[in-house]
Amino acid sequence: MSSAAFVRLSHFIRTKMQMQHVYQPVMLRTLIEKGGSASVEEIAAELLANDRAQLSYYREIVRRYPGPVLASHGIVRREGDRYLLDGFADLESSERADLLTACRERLQSYLSSREDPWRHRRRGTRPVSGTKRYEVLKRASFRCELCGVSAEDKALEVDHIEPSNHGGSDDIENLQALCYSCNASKRDRDNTDFRGLRHHYELRDQGCTFCILPPARIVADKSLAVVIRDLYPVTEGHTLIIPKRHVASYFELRQPEINAITALIGSQRQHLVDADPSILSFNIGVNDGPEAGQTIAHCHVHLIPRRRGDMEDPRGGVRGVIPEKQKY
Repeated sequence: MSSAAFVRLSHFIRTKMQMQHVYQPVMLRTLIEKGGSASVEEIAAELLANDRAQLSYYREIVRRYPGPVLASHGIVRREGDRYLLDGFADLESSERADLLTACRERLQSYLSSREDPWRHRRRGTRPVSGTKRYEVLKRASFRCELCGVSAEDKALEVDHIEPSNHGGSDDIENLQALCYSCNASKRDRDNTDFRGLRHHYELRDQGCTFCILPPARIVADKSLAVVIRDLYPVTEGHTLIIPKRHVASYFELRQPEINAITALIGSQRQHLVDADPSILSFNIGVNDGPEAGQTIAHCHVHLIPRRRGDMEDPRGGVRGVIPEKQKY
């Protein structure tokens, strides 16, 4: 006859356990294998062993670093997806044991000589919540935002665009999805000076119309950008999305500001359509520089709702910035 503990656990594992990841069965398996008790470290090690994303990351590490280096010294050779240790068959068992000891000693010497040997995997990062991680991955369509590779082909990491240890915020606009290869390259090669970053985003010009907006005009607000309705609308609902920082050109925006503006364009488009079903299309545009018609030297994006019949022939759209070129 089965024990009460077996019946309870079997029923939970086979029937009641709701899984969003591998965590629960791996933890239970570890506890059973360890005799009913396991440390957090032991459970974490088992979770790591079952993490395909981490496995993919270290597979790439093998191919990039120790594999080619050891091959260049004639120590190993590669055949397809396997590495072979040259001369292994000639080693006596005592010699193999001695070599294993030497490897362990070199590893221990390396680890003990460094305060944090894994700092390169943590540098400039803070934990990203699951909710934000999902939203960033969804925004990126589950592809690396640099090289475009799919999450199905390479594990994606959600990390800060502007490092947190240099003042970069945890706002979703300052997060991006990169495959492990691109994220590693960014860390190694990005030498941008981020000193004074917080003050950079706080730059305002008291003589600028868009820097001193009355609170009553603001209809939506993100940490780096705001939304107002145009005082001289082209159509009803004509909306402006404006970075808070005093910056004249769209091309001078930082990526987190572009992310904030893009998010507000999307949310305002939905708000306008929900409020007015007659809105069927939109024009989105930026006047960048006096020659392009910019009259306020503070970057702003126009979101202009369009309705059927609001002009006789709308073909050409934004080409109408030069009227005689609108139709072709």
